[in-house]
Amino acid sequence: MTLLAFADAINLALREELHRNPRAMLLGQDIGRSGGVFRVTADLQQTFGADRVVDAPISEAGIVGMAVGLCLSGWRPVCELQFDAFSYPALNQIFTHVSRYRWRTRGAAAMPMVIRMPCGGGVKAPELHSDSPEAYYCHTPGLVVVMPSTPADAKGLLTAALRAQDPVVFLEPKKLYRHARGEVPETEHVVPLGSVRTVREGSDVTLIAWGAMIDVAVQAADVIREEGVSAHICDVRTLSPLDRAGILDAVRASGRVVIVQESPRSCSLASEIAALAAEEALYDLRAPVVRVSGYDAPYPYYSVEHYHRPDWARVVDAIKQVLAA
Repeated sequence: MTLLAFADAINLALREELHRNPRAMLLGQDIGRSGGVFRVTADLQQTFGADRVVDAPISEAGIVGMAVGLCLSGWRPVCELQFDAFSYPALNQIFTHVSRYRWRTRGAAAMPMVIRMPCGGGVKAPELHSDSPEAYYCHTPGLVVVMPSTPADAKGLLTAALRAQDPVVFLEPKKLYRHARGEVPETEHVVPLGSVRTVREGSDVTLIAWGAMIDVAVQAADVIREEGVSAHICDVRTLSPLDRAGILDAVRASGRVVIVQESPRSCSLASEIAALAAEEALYDLRAPVVRVSGYDAPYPYYSVEHYHRPDWARVVDAIKQVLAA
């Protein structure tokens, strides 16, 4: 094991896969010489060359479109889109080609690509740099959607994504890039896609979250523990397809559920998980499911983003609400 920051764990996964698979390659804006905006791909171009770590033009649709052609030519491309909202110009490629190609060709042509992008707020970035767009991608059949919360999972889930036959949208909470540090296996480490992680076992309330919101859930659980409340924490990790059995086990661990997400509330992943609990674990619930989320508004300017982004205090209030129900 080695102690790594979240961003360095991603770099390690990319480095190992570029060594292992000569058909793997990276493309994105400024990922080569400068190592990307967050230095996630630092030194990879120097090691593997400009033909495999490609500084692409400022065209997100072009980057993903090139990756479609590369997949059809036998390559395994990894696209980096600089920021979450910068992915929107590429939605046509992602929704109409990347996600549908295997279905369109009756399984003859897979799209084994990974689309990486930073997501979420908490770093005082300007407009269009702090969105949480996971619901768009989870709503799209044919895409696997992943958001890790620890350096070890960042490496293990990305390694699994790099070897998958389906396209994977890999969302990286930018708050965690340098904030989260943890032990990461130095050797090959693969975390299977499609399974939840139990962060902490508890019996009084279940907190379900993903990405940077796991830290918020843990902070809330530590605070409420001082009042004698035991919190079970479930990290969803793979947002699509959901580990329905794992989530339902977490719901049944306490029967009182609080879902924490950074994205807007309406038509969100939290809404889907709440519906899952209502449809398949209704008689195990001891209180209505409560959601803590961002608001149904554009992400605000950085001077007031702390009002928009969920924090441990809002989660503690939600916990008290379900306990009182």
